[in-house]
Amino acid sequence: MVEIDLDGKKVEVAEGSMVMHAAEKAGTYIPHFCYHKKLSIAANCRMCLVEVEKAPKPLPACATPVTQGMVVRTKSERALKAQQGVMEFLLINHPLDCPICDQGGECQLQDLAVGYGATSSRYSEEKRVVFHKNVGPLISMEEMSRCIHCTRCVRFGQEIAGQMELGMAHRGEHSEIQTFVGRSVDSELSGNMIDICPVGALTSKPFRYSARTWELARRKSVSPHDSTGANLIVQVKNGKVLRVVPLENEDVNECWIADRDRFSYEALNSEDRLTSPMIKQGGGWKTVDWATALDYVASGLKQIKGAHGASSIAALASEHSTVEELHLLAKLARGIGSENIDTALRQTDSGLRAAEGKAHWLGRSIASLSQLDSAFIVGSFLRKDHPLLAQRLRQAARRGAQIVGLHAVEEDWLMPVSARITAVPSQWWQQLANVAAAVAQRTGVQAPAAGEATEAAQALAEALLGGEQKAVLLGNAVLHHPQAAALHALAAWIAEHTGATVGFFGEAANSVGAQLVQARPGAKGQSAAQVLSSDSAKALLLLNCDPVLDSANAAAASRALHAAELVVVMSPFKSGLDYADVLLPIAPFTEGSGSFINAEGRLQSFVGVAKALGETRPGWKVLRVLGNLLELDGFAFDSSDQVRAAALGHEDLAPRLSNAPAQAVAAQEWSVQGLERLAAVPIYAADALVRRSAALQQTRDGREAAHVQLPPAVWNQLGLGEGGMVRVSQEGAGEVVLSARLDTTLAANVVRVNAALPETSALGPMFGAINVAKA
Repeated sequence: MVEIDLDGKKVEVAEGSMVMHAAEKAGTYIPHFCYHKKLSIAANCRMCLVEVEKAPKPLPACATPVTQGMVVRTKSERALKAQQGVMEFLLINHPLDCPICDQGGECQLQDLAVGYGATSSRYSEEKRVVFHKNVGPLISMEEMSRCIHCTRCVRFGQEIAGQMELGMAHRGEHSEIQTFVGRSVDSELSGNMIDICPVGALTSKPFRYSARTWELARRKSVSPHDSTGANLIVQVKNGKVLRVVPLENEDVNECWIADRDRFSYEALNSEDRLTSPMIKQGGGWKTVDWATALDYVASGLKQIKGAHGASSIAALASEHSTVEELHLLAKLARGIGSENIDTALRQTDSGLRAAEGKAHWLGRSIASLSQLDSAFIVGSFLRKDHPLLAQRLRQAARRGAQIVGLHAVEEDWLMPVSARITAVPSQWWQQLANVAAAVAQRTGVQAPAAGEATEAAQALAEALLGGEQKAVLLGNAVLHHPQAAALHALAAWIAEHTGATVGFFGEAANSVGAQLVQARPGAKGQSAAQVLSSDSAKALLLLNCDPVLDSANAAAASRALHAAELVVVMSPFKSGLDYADVLLPIAPFTEGSGSFINAEGRLQSFVGVAKALGETRPGWKVLRVLGNLLELDGFAFDSSDQVRAAALGHEDLAPRLSNAPAQAVAAQEWSVQGLERLAAVPIYAADALVRRSAALQQTRDGREAAHVQLPPAVWNQLGLGEGGMVRVSQEGAGEVVLSARLDTTLAANVVRVNAALPETSALGPMFGAINVAKA
């Protein structure tokens, strides 16, 4: 530790720290623009000049290392004069257009100009003009004349997002921040550039000119999208959500959020919102009151139970639903007498189940991902499935961690990857067995399955055997895989014998919570895959989901839904109009209270931030009333807090988190002849909110989600060129015609056709044989 004198106070900081770090520790504010605690030091704004004893001139606090006994003055006449001089230079070319600037009210330049700026300028020359740039649907660069060249956005792209999408061109007064050769900004974390811009150069395009910051009411919330559970501040004007920004939580999302957390709010105000209960009559939809709709549902369930038995009723829900909603849905189904309750809609291997009362989880804290020495990532579309967890791993890789992976595609994770195995999905189990054999060879233990310690397998084993902090992490593609339980068992063995933790990234905001509240089929119940692959379900209760888009087999789900006698859709949106019989408008996360449990097992509760739209009601209240109409016990709740207490109790959740495999490692046989399908869930198709966000759908990820990606051999065999179209089909399902793209990173014989899209909803299983022909 080094002790310095800062404005007459003794401050101790670690050796190698900067004066700025000492000031932060002492609670002393030094004005700055380019410095940001999460980014590297650039020292190019010079606003943080301070007086250091024996130094011939003021020095930048952000880039001056502390030394023992150093004496620093941040408020001396010399320091203040230097800071005022820098401010004068910054304002020479600034357009001073505060009355029309979206940053007004939360602008660092505006704030500091009050304290360090002069009342008038000594310069009368014309100000420079920088022409606007169009960099996509999310970030506005309309007023780049405001840019003060702090380069925060450039460093964010390089260091946090992992790709340098913005850079500085030209020199001197001609310097400009711009993209490369007119490209757009396409990172899944790009919106954070808006937050860290200290002036109004980068602003939110969807929010542009919507409101002033002081007109907005601010409320804390939690992201309903991926398993990170990012903390949010939702900003509301006149009962309407207009902006979402990050709430800093160092243990969860630091000070970042993904673009889908930031911009999915557009769906809340879309024309697709369901605002009143509706019943289908004579092929048309009729708006009714709540009493009529709920009586219709209750009587329909009673009739179907009487005619076909309780086992003919199934309840399916999205894991984007809250703990409270899922608890009451499961309680309702079991109260009727049905064990057909499930939230793992895309999971086809029913053997992948945590022990009774337990839940699969990340296996470690989210924050610890940044400190890993090695990580083995199996079956994950990492950047698009979990943008903020990918960012954590990117920080570990920057520190020197060895990242290795197994997948059917060599996606660019925007971080150094030490070793990869790229194989068709039907070979994943064998490839894991090979890694296990390499681990067994290195450690002198008996291998759990027949495998060959190939060169690639040895490279992965070597990475995992080195270092102290290490993890084997299973992605969404493992959850959806037909051999999910077997892959988990092998991964757990590898983790155990390399000293690593094993864990699941988790598919949605409440994947852990869904398991803890028993929203899974009972011993005599059917899983979602079983319910949707047959016509056994005569009544279906659907909560926050559209099984055609959210299940493992879209074509089979469509058949099952159309064959059912009663389909009740509980959703904030007009969903399932072609197969539903009743639509019940339930509140999205911004209009009701609830809780999510993220990948690390952290329970986070939130309250509604905006008034419910129309006749919308919180999902837990709808289920409570439905339970009372069905005369079921245990539905007397007055608040979501009471429901949460009944669902989880008041115990610590940690003892209920377990990744112990449900089965021993056993030989697995699953082969596919010919081409195999690989299906990702695109980042902006993962849930009902992002699907209805216009800005997100206009991004490159949104526009290109429905392309078929082909490996070189198949591309050449079909004789395709740029803009080529292909006819795609699967046995037992329909066929679709889609545009094709060449993807040299795919394993041979793998065809990537994404799921969760209307364009691909006629197709069958997410894994298995697929046929492709030139259209």
